[in-house]
Amino acid sequence: MSQWQIHIDKVIDENDSYSLHEIPPSAPFILSEYSTSSVATPITESTEMLDRISMKEAVDKIDHVPDKSLFRTLFRRSPVENDSARVIFMNQHNQLNTKYVGNRISTAKYNMITFLPIFLSIEFSKSANLFFLFISGIQQIPNISPTSRYTTLIPLIFVLLLTAVKEIIEDYGVHRSDHQLNARKCKVLDQDKFIEKCWRDIKIGDICRIESKDFFPADLILLSSSEPEGLCYIETSNLDGEVNLKIKQALPETASYLSPSDIGNLSGVIRCEQPNNRLYNYDGTLNLTFSSGSKDFSLDPSKLLLRGAQLRNTSWIYGIVVFTGHETKLMLNSSKKPTKASNVARITNRNILYLFSMLVIMSISCSLGNLVTTAKAGDQWDYLAIATTERSKEFGFNILTFMILFNSFIPISLMVTMEIVKFVQAVMIDNDLDIYYAKTDTHAIARSSSLIEELGQVEYVFSDKTGTLTCNEMEFRECSIAGLSYASTPDQERRPRSQNDPKGQYSFKQLEKHLVEGTHAEIIHEFLVSLMTCHTVIPEMVRGADTIVYQAASPDEGALVQGASDIFGYTFYGRRPQSIQCRIKGEDIQFEILKVCEFNSTRKRMSVILRDSEGNIKLYCKGADTVILERLRQQDPFIEPTLHHLEEFASEGLRTLCYSVRDISQDEYNVWSAIYDKASTTLVNRAEELDKAAEIIEKDMLLLGATAIEDKLQDGVPETIHTLQQANIKIWVLTGDRQETAINIGYSCKLLTEDMELYICNKHDYESTEIFLTQTLAELEDINSDTSYTYALIIEGKCLAFALEKNMEFLFYNVATRCKAVICCRVSPLQKALVVKLVKKYSKSILLAIGDGANDVSMIQAAHVGIGISGLEGLQAARSADFSISQFRFLKKLLLVHGAWAYQRLSKMIFYYFYKNVALYLTQFWYAIFNGFSGQTLYESWTMSCFNVFFTILPPIAIGIFDQFTSARLLDKYPQLYMLGQRNEFFNQKRFWGWILNAVYHSALLFFLGMAAFNQDEVFETGWSGGQWWVGTTIFTATLATILWKAALITDIWTKYTFIAIPGSMIIWFIFMPLVSYVGPLLPWDIFMEYIGIVPRLYGNVNYWLFFILVPLACNLRDYLWKYYKRMYRTKSYHYIQEIQKLNLPDYRPRMDRFRQAVNKVKKIQRLKQSRGYAFSQNDFDQSRIIRVYDTTQQKPCG
Repeated sequence: MSQWQIHIDKVIDENDSYSLHEIPPSAPFILSEYSTSSVATPITESTEMLDRISMKEAVDKIDHVPDKSLFRTLFRRSPVENDSARVIFMNQHNQLNTKYVGNRISTAKYNMITFLPIFLSIEFSKSANLFFLFISGIQQIPNISPTSRYTTLIPLIFVLLLTAVKEIIEDYGVHRSDHQLNARKCKVLDQDKFIEKCWRDIKIGDICRIESKDFFPADLILLSSSEPEGLCYIETSNLDGEVNLKIKQALPETASYLSPSDIGNLSGVIRCEQPNNRLYNYDGTLNLTFSSGSKDFSLDPSKLLLRGAQLRNTSWIYGIVVFTGHETKLMLNSSKKPTKASNVARITNRNILYLFSMLVIMSISCSLGNLVTTAKAGDQWDYLAIATTERSKEFGFNILTFMILFNSFIPISLMVTMEIVKFVQAVMIDNDLDIYYAKTDTHAIARSSSLIEELGQVEYVFSDKTGTLTCNEMEFRECSIAGLSYASTPDQERRPRSQNDPKGQYSFKQLEKHLVEGTHAEIIHEFLVSLMTCHTVIPEMVRGADTIVYQAASPDEGALVQGASDIFGYTFYGRRPQSIQCRIKGEDIQFEILKVCEFNSTRKRMSVILRDSEGNIKLYCKGADTVILERLRQQDPFIEPTLHHLEEFASEGLRTLCYSVRDISQDEYNVWSAIYDKASTTLVNRAEELDKAAEIIEKDMLLLGATAIEDKLQDGVPETIHTLQQANIKIWVLTGDRQETAINIGYSCKLLTEDMELYICNKHDYESTEIFLTQTLAELEDINSDTSYTYALIIEGKCLAFALEKNMEFLFYNVATRCKAVICCRVSPLQKALVVKLVKKYSKSILLAIGDGANDVSMIQAAHVGIGISGLEGLQAARSADFSISQFRFLKKLLLVHGAWAYQRLSKMIFYYFYKNVALYLTQFWYAIFNGFSGQTLYESWTMSCFNVFFTILPPIAIGIFDQFTSARLLDKYPQLYMLGQRNEFFNQKRFWGWILNAVYHSALLFFLGMAAFNQDEVFETGWSGGQWWVGTTIFTATLATILWKAALITDIWTKYTFIAIPGSMIIWFIFMPLVSYVGPLLPWDIFMEYIGIVPRLYGNVNYWLFFILVPLACNLRDYLWKYYKRMYRTKSYHYIQEIQKLNLPDYRPRMDRFRQAVNKVKKIQRLKQSRGYAFSQNDFDQSRIIRVYDTTQQKPCG
């Protein structure tokens, strides 16, 4: 007896709540002759993907594993070890399962406890905040600060409070989303009945009842379902992006527990692996207790229902919870929303460090100047009582004094203004009607306004396919029958000229006529019968309505069967273990199912052998054109026209399938049936033997025709991708779908074009993958760089696992980045994130990830900017993203317009902020030369404090919110303008130092012209002299006018808000002066005493007004001439567009769209002739056994 068994027996002895019982009788609809034994082969997932584990675990093992065996180490299923197994008791009222984590989840960045430490650590990692904290500290030292002790501390606290409020508001939205998710309802077994509980209250060991279209609240082990033998269908598009339904099956020993009382009496213990992030792996055992003893049964992935997946085409299931909350496989593949900083913010921090260095140099220079001046003055300054022995101490204190004096050289209000501007820009995105989706009443949401300027610099877009590019909807669009083409909406340019025109295109209504009186009426009938019968679909009648819902593991099959029923009246409505029931034009017909030759990825086809009501045996076969054409009879008359139609269908991006039929005699069938039955019972290479048996019967068939299904793209996807590519944005599609489907969608959405050469990497081992990538890189390097972007790379998930290994990742990066488009197929959520991180590691480009499912969350969080689609797969991606939109097409305006505007506006605003502060405070530095470096200020201290708060706060806000370097229409029309952001045209070090030098020039001109003009001071009629404050206020007025004039010069578009901001700021100053001059001295705080009586001496003096007008003009004259020179002789691309906008010039570019479409169509047909294939979504699973366990004529249990 094993160690675990002894432990379990001991626990059972200590807890008498275990009851011994027999399995209840099977429900009437479960047919004993088709029941699955406990040793039967479990039904695996439709597309058995790789067993993936975190790459971190893999990297830890690299040192101990040879390179050649690394893949096997990565993807090996490890057995459950006794000392690490999780033990779960069934129906023990959770008394023994309380040690595990709860089911509440949280994806927010903060909580009540962690907010303050995390927020402060993030904020004080910013150079500006750290600098002002330092200044606030030294201002508290007595006799050091020439200004008030709180002039820096209060603004700093205000900045932090404002930022904290913004962070709280943004994080509150995540908390609210988490609360809504945690508050979802689920039915949980309580004694012998099911009661509703919130998801957050679900615990390990709970038995849940999940109903059709519900999401699983935790990771469950399937116990039983409404379907025969405990089968159920689930959709995992939220996990792996696949729209194909997966089939799961319960243990036969639990599948018969179909009522609350039965399931409540089930006693057992589950021993399984500990929580891990391997989506496609699960190892465990279920120990059931019977009256005759206990027995262990194996648990594998075919019985595991993952949180985030959805129950489909199944009325209900019972499942026991094995993993909850953050221990579910979905959450272990995700991570909490990371803290992201924009590229502009990082460069701004660096520039602030440069300014801080300048500040330190200025402070040391002034302190040194004070030391030298004091030493030279000697006895003349004895009245200051400066001890000689204290000169070094005084030197140090003077450095701090000058640092405080010049501290606004680094603008603290810049941070506040940036937050305000970004918040308003986010509100503008939220309220943009162009990216509002009326169908679902969904508007765009900017969840992280701090990254808004990143939208204007994106160079790589990583996109999911399912639900992001496509709608998850299949539509039967066209077909070819007996050499004639039919469509739901025929092409008007291909109107048929006769009743039998192979070059024309007929409507489905005309097909109805041909079915009755056409030359090939019998062929049309056989084609429609094949649509109705050759599939693995399960029909289900809706209670209370005369409608049929088709349960299809493949959405393509569902669309074909639905189309045959709705359009042509060939309705499939019942399935029994040995037969199917159909209705043709109101007449009921039954077909006996003799054999099913199953679909797999090698055969690329499936066949059914049926006996009709007249005793005729027929084989109907569907599959890829390449495999069907090889098995047709000689001189089939329909091959050439059908091939032509297939090329037409594929050129439209449709999924295609060929259908064929063959009559089989009874004698031939008897002989073949014996061969097939022998192959189906062999124990060696059974699948291979079954394929060989099918080859014998699938020959000499008659081609009936072909179908064309549209995997509907979202509106505007091809146009959006084409426009983004024109903007030099490289798009990578990362999907869980198979290769053929992904390539087909790539052509449909214009990601792949006909002039691209495809490099397809689908190798099966490390060495082959490395050789392929090495050869591909060599070819790409030999090609001229101008044409290198006519290539696309398609790579399978298994190869991608090799390519992401440390020794090969840079090789893969070099190949992929030289291609214009990259498609990664059959990838896991973790691999999506690793691909993004790889490009992030080796490239300085801004990366954007977009997706709509939970499987995209890791990718979204790994990118610089994450965008979630509020789609059909739930809202987890949208909740975890920085921005959310409802349609992929809205990405175009979000990037090309809002992104480009935000980047250009913020760049201009930040540089303008640096400029105005340097221009003002450098005049203080020049003044220090003339006042003996004493630390005396040129301006009144509160006036300096109001400089950023009142006098110059409006122009930067107006520029940051309303400025447009060109209109939205032209940004959309000329997407090449977006490359300005990618090249960092508006925000680079060259521009930064240009603005700083301009500020130095203006400050020097303002101060020294002022000193020259007022060298002898000003004498008034009353005998009063002007003095320091008169001269200082005059220079301050001229400096303010220069700065505002500069704002007017750099503004590209003038709105009413611009007029309020720029001239209005000057008006504020002229109102401020009389107000503080007359009212300030009356206040009890002794402020503005320097301004007593100054207003008449300023406003009544002509020299003041001349200085106010002429000096700013002289300063900005150079700027105006430089701007004229750049526009005329160093013209940039956006200068031309601005001129087109200003003069409203027409666009004379020739319209080549129709010509290009025709050329591309020819190229597409040539490609299809060279390499025909198929694009059909079909599952690899035990189809024959599945369809034979169903009897839709019997009532399903209600559970």
